[in-house]
Amino acid sequence: MYIGGLDIGTSGCKIVLYDEKGDFVKSEYREYDVARSGGLHEIDPNALLDAVVEVLSAVSDYDISAIAVTSFGESFVMVDSDGKPLNQIMLYTDPRGSEECETLKKHFGEERLSYLTGTKPHEMYSLPKIMWLKANRSELYNRAAAILLIQDYVVYKLTGKRQIDYSLAARTACFDIKNKCWIDEMLDFCGIEKNLLSCPVPSGTAAGELTEAAAKVTGLGEKTVIVSGCHDQIAAMTGAGAFENSRVMDGTGTVECVPLIMDEAPENMELYRCGYSVVPHINGKYACYVLSYTGGATLKWFRDSFSDLSYAEMDKQVSAEPTGLLIMPHFAGAATPYMDTGSKAAVLGLTFEHGKYDIYKALMEGTAYEIKVNTELLKDFGIEPKMLVATGGGANSDVWLQIKADVLGIPVTALDAGEIGAAGTAYLAGLAIGAYDKDMRLTSERCVFRPDEERHKIYCRNYEKYKKIYGAVREVMCDE
Repeated sequence: MYIGGLDIGTSGCKIVLYDEKGDFVKSEYREYDVARSGGLHEIDPNALLDAVVEVLSAVSDYDISAIAVTSFGESFVMVDSDGKPLNQIMLYTDPRGSEECETLKKHFGEERLSYLTGTKPHEMYSLPKIMWLKANRSELYNRAAAILLIQDYVVYKLTGKRQIDYSLAARTACFDIKNKCWIDEMLDFCGIEKNLLSCPVPSGTAAGELTEAAAKVTGLGEKTVIVSGCHDQIAAMTGAGAFENSRVMDGTGTVECVPLIMDEAPENMELYRCGYSVVPHINGKYACYVLSYTGGATLKWFRDSFSDLSYAEMDKQVSAEPTGLLIMPHFAGAATPYMDTGSKAAVLGLTFEHGKYDIYKALMEGTAYEIKVNTELLKDFGIEPKMLVATGGGANSDVWLQIKADVLGIPVTALDAGEIGAAGTAYLAGLAIGAYDKDMRLTSERCVFRPDEERHKIYCRNYEKYKKIYGAVREVMCDE
């Protein structure tokens, strides 16, 4: 018996298989293109589904009992009564929906929208973009039999059942995160029929077995159970074993996301004003998303601009001691808690004594300071992590992980699995059919990096200086 986790991202999808003991068996990955033209950012839903079919077909020789589906959030596709897509998938970065977002804010008020949905109103979310399609592509909208986010689009195509898990539904900005239901008042105001949206269910809820058509096209057995997983960030948290607020996942890819766990949905508006969003997690908890636009992207920029070495080789060039440099890594603007797309990166403290790999290490230090800015602020909301669990490409750098431990003053754990999100998704699949118990873990610790007391003291002094940089640089560089 095998269990699968299907993880659908913005540029490709992967499936990871585990056996009944939780041991890794196999993974497959397929890419698809993102079309960026004229300011629009879109994915062809047929190309995405073709890639899903390809990865499932590639593992069809295995006797797979269940597969859970996880996807990126916000984006959706409308389908007609035959299940055929009616529109290209708009990514969260697509600018359409900004005017509609303003309409929602004026009618409901920003505070009320935030309390209800767990999100600060923004055009990145599904609802404003659905409103845009309704107003600007009415001929397509009027033919829609369903509006599906990517997870429930794939689940629907495989099982014929329309259901969406709570964490992904929360990324629409029309889902009540406390009562776990669609917000009728908002949908009525927008003129969107609730029956177009999928039925909300807890993360890890089985949708059913494959349809005959889906079994034929994928080669999988018809008895394969398909499970609604969760939003991809929740999947990574699940794979990292982050279920309590003392243990926090640090997902470092191109961007860096550090979801912190809360026992209840927050009532303090200041949290939302800082750009934090909140979604339902597992076991009645909530996840509050800390976000930096420039995680691994900062090191990629350095490598591509200044070095011919690999990341591993560059890591060997840095010393263990703090650099003394301060780099605010706002190369693509600032995410939480500033939410300032106009913010610029800054480098302070350079002298002739510094070499390029001091700058490389200082970029790592800067990303760690950004995490600390958020975790220090969130202490006021009762969230204080005791351990960081590293996932994503950044988890491969022992140097970076030690820096984070030294800056934050808490242990940082690296896991031995490369596909943490897919592992968390597979865990939900196994749980749904009773193959795994709740204590099952599909990942294990590779190494724990503990803070060095002396380096931590130095970093704490430097951090006090770092906190002053944003305001000073913003005042100098502001174009307004």
